Order: sequence, then structure tokens, then C-alpha cells
Amino acid sequence: MDHSTTPLGGPARSPLQPKWWHTATVYQVYPRSFCDCNGDGIGDIPGITSKLDYLKKLGIDIIWLSPIYKSPMDDNGYDISDYRDIAPEFGTLADFDQLVAEAKDRGIGIMLDLVVNHTSDEHPWFLQSRQGPDNPFRDFYIWRKPATDGGPPNGLKSSFGGPAWTLDATTGEYYLHMFSRRQPDLNWENERVRTEIYDMMNWWLERGIAGFRMDVIDYIGKQVDRELVKDGPHLHDYLQEMNAKTFGSRDILTVGEAWSATPGAALLYSGRERRELSMIFQFEHVTQQWDAVYGKWRPKPFDLVNLKTVLSKWQLALSEDGWNSLFWGNHDLPRAVSRYGNVSGYHVESAKMLATVLHLLKGTPFIYQGEEIDMTNVPFTSIEQYRDIETINMHRLHVEAGLSPEEFIRGANENGRDNARTPMQWSAAPHGGFSTGVPWIEVNPNYPKVNAEAAIKDEKSIWNHYRKLIALRKTHPVIVYGEYRSWLDQHPDVFVYTRTLDRSWIIVVANFTPRDITLSLPTELAINGECLICNYEPVHMISETVELKPYETFAIECK
Repeated sequence: MDHSTTPLGGPARSPLQPKWWHTATVYQVYPRSFCDCNGDGIGDIPGITSKLDYLKKLGIDIIWLSPIYKSPMDDNGYDISDYRDIAPEFGTLADFDQLVAEAKDRGIGIMLDLVVNHTSDEHPWFLQSRQGPDNPFRDFYIWRKPATDGGPPNGLKSSFGGPAWTLDATTGEYYLHMFSRRQPDLNWENERVRTEIYDMMNWWLERGIAGFRMDVIDYIGKQVDRELVKDGPHLHDYLQEMNAKTFGSRDILTVGEAWSATPGAALLYSGRERRELSMIFQFEHVTQQWDAVYGKWRPKPFDLVNLKTVLSKWQLALSEDGWNSLFWGNHDLPRAVSRYGNVSGYHVESAKMLATVLHLLKGTPFIYQGEEIDMTNVPFTSIEQYRDIETINMHRLHVEAGLSPEEFIRGANENGRDNARTPMQWSAAPHGGFSTGVPWIEVNPNYPKVNAEAAIKDEKSIWNHYRKLIALRKTHPVIVYGEYRSWLDQHPDVFVYTRTLDRSWIIVVANFTPRDITLSLPTELAINGECLICNYEPVHMISETVELKPYETFAIECK
């Protein structure tokens, strides 16, 4: 092959202005389940601080903390009762400041989860708001009079099941909650609400944090009387105002969670013309695998062609503007290897394959805690083992609707949120070394074999594979800025893509099956180069016919 041109037909250069977070890798910590230092069975901030050297060795740049604010924990911290204090079970503000300082000493930034669509019903604003229509804080939340029959004002449904309205007996009006009834929605149309939120954000920024992840940010522009919840007409007005009054002049990372996002909408959030946020989390690759009626509780069989179609669509849509977030899992999603890989026969091989495919795409990779040691879904057998409010509510509603309890548990074990929330498995010690006490939720019983201590010692472990992928992003601009192109899009078993920058290009090949595959490649992909990473033996040269082992993956760079 003539290496003076790329497989796309000519040299390619990135039109994007470089940002520090383009080469970064983010690691999400779910504080309740990460590391418990005081033996109460609940993870805490000192526990996170104690594991900074582990994260530094892994190579990550940013720690994203799920909410640590004061909260009654109806939804594990996504119901905030005080934005400027720490939940006592997690520690103190002094503990947090120490975490920020010690992380900074190791070149690691701390990113906070920002939950401003709603608060807890124990937040002082809401306690004032529900005292009566004339209270100065009444308009901080969304209140409506009952319908003519005395029922809810309209048909809006909560994401956690049931009506999105709860009647307040004291005032005789309904308040809106798009999630738990204990999570009343803030009224973003009220300028005072926005001012309070911006002041709070600046307060945290002054404490030295490196950014915000913004929970369900596509909800804040809602217009409830039109039953319009996501992508309201003023959503981007609010985000531009937020940018101007808080982080816009700072060099930080901001990521918005937007389940409703399309590629076009993504550019409204992060395109160069607007630059509201650094990037968004979109979930099309997740939701396309859900049942049309029962959603994630009855997932569809895995379809690689559909997955490739969605990933490629987003890669191409944000190729020259905006930026992609790359993730398989988070605190709301199942474990990656359980959803996309094979935990029975090819645990290590499939986990390495999934990591390779994700980390060599264009965008910023996000690792969810335990993913790097290949933690798996939990094999719960009873609803009593679950702690997640969404799972418990949906169990009742789906069983009432005709789904058998056994079928619901099967779906929850595949897709429920508690799969991601079992304690981090640090060692083969009791409770996986997470706590000397009884954990708030059961530890996955596979911890004697799947744990960080064993992974670090094994040169061929999944952990060391992640470590290499993180390092490659820092040393190979083609991984960060190279143009993406997919190949063999309709192949049901194999994912092939190339990345091209100037005269350097990479080919990534991944077998998503537990079978040997004979793969026929286009002539232009027959190359000889450096094997950057693999999960079997290194591959330096491929011809037009390639023999792939089960879940085999490799990346070859050619210059």
C-alpha cells in the first residue's frame, strides 16, 4: 500500500481547537460504593482520598463524583437538601477540600455532579415554598391547582413511575416532580432560582473544582402546561446565561446529561457557535436496545449492526464541531461486560475488546468505577435485595401491568441501576475490601476473583489494558483528533474503523462474538505497521483475509 495517503484518499487534519480535556480520561466515582474508611458500610470522601494513588497509577485525569451534597438520600444523593454542605455519611467540607488538594497534587481534577433540575423536598427552599401561595419561595418550584375533577393538573408522568404531580394537603395544590415525589422540580423560569444556582456554582468553582457534570440538564427548560419536559424553548437561553455567569471564563470541563439529544441538538450545546458546554452525554446507543413497551426492563437482544450505526452517526456528526463523550456504563447503566461482552467464557477477552473499541474512538472516554477491573452485573434473586428507588417503583408498576416478578428480576439483573452500585471490589478480603462493616448493598459474590489487588499484579489484566489505552491517548494525536471512518457496516459480528490524521492512521478491528471469524477486508485496509494494543498476540500486518479469535481486538498504526 502507498502510505503517502490515508485510506480515506488523502491527508486529514483536525479543524478542532485543542482543549486539555480532549486528551483526558475521566473516572466516575459513586461515593456510596467506592471505599468506606470509617466502617459504617457507606463509602466516603476520605475513602476516595485514600485511593488517589490507585487512580493516579491508572492514569486518569478527572474524577467525576456522583452527588456528595447533604441529602436525605431518597435517590442516593440526587435529591439535594443543601447545595453548600456535604452529606454527613460522606464526610465534611474539610474532607472535600483535602480531596481536591491531594488530587491536584497528583495532577487530577475533581468534577462535581450538578443536580439543578430538582432538589430534595427537605431543601429549605421547598420547605418555605409549601407553606402557602404567598410565600416568597412559592415560585421557586412548579405548583398548579388541581384539575376540575380534583386530580393532577395534567397527564405528565414521573420517570420513576406514576404521576409527576403530588398533592400538598396544606395548600391544596399539586407540585411537579419528574422523578421521585421527594424530588420537586425547580422553576427555572424564575430568575431568582437561576441566580441562586449560579451563585452556588461559583462557590464550588472557587473551591478549586475542575468541572461539572449536569444531571438531566435537558429538563430545565420544561413548560409543564404544554406537557413539554425535555428541550424546552428556553433551555439553551438558560445554558448560555449559566455559561456567562459561572464557568464561561474558566478552563473547566462541563458535561450535560441529555437523554433526548440528537446530533443536531448536541451542536446547540457544544458547537463552536454557542459553546454552552464542553460536551454532552447522549444515550442513543443505550436506548436503541430497549423494548418499545417495557423499556430497559425487557432489553432486546444485542444487535451489533445497530450499535455501530449509532456510534458512527455520532462520530461523524461531531467530527468537525462539538465533541463526543465516550462511555459504556455509568451509575444508571448495567456493567459493560455483562451487557455487551461475555462473562461466562471470555470475560477478560471481551472486556479488553470493549475497552479498545471505546477508547480509540474520537471523544473523551469515561470509565465507571470497577469497569477497569471488569466488575459484572449482580445476580440478585429477589426485589428485597435492591436499593434503587427506580427499580423498586418499577417492579410494583410492571407486575401490576402483567409482567411476572421473575421476568422483572431478569430484566433488572440485566439493566437495573443497582448493577453499577454494588461496592467496589478492592481485594479478596471480606466485602471485597470495601468496608470493615456491613455494606449498604450486597457485594457481588465474584469479588474473590474479580478485584483490584489481583488485577494490578497481573500484567495481562484488564486493568493494565485500560492503563495502556489511557496512555496511548496522551501520546498519539491520531487517537484524539483523527478522522473517523467505519467499514463493513452491515457485518453482524465485527466492528472495523479507521482513524486518520495527517499521514498517520490507525485501523481498529474487533470481534464481538465468542466464535472464530474469518473476515474479508477491503484491499486498502491490508497494512503493515505497529500494533498499538491487542488482547491476544500482537498483530503487525493484516491482509485482505483475517482470522479472528473469539472477542479478538487489535489496533495497528501505520505512518
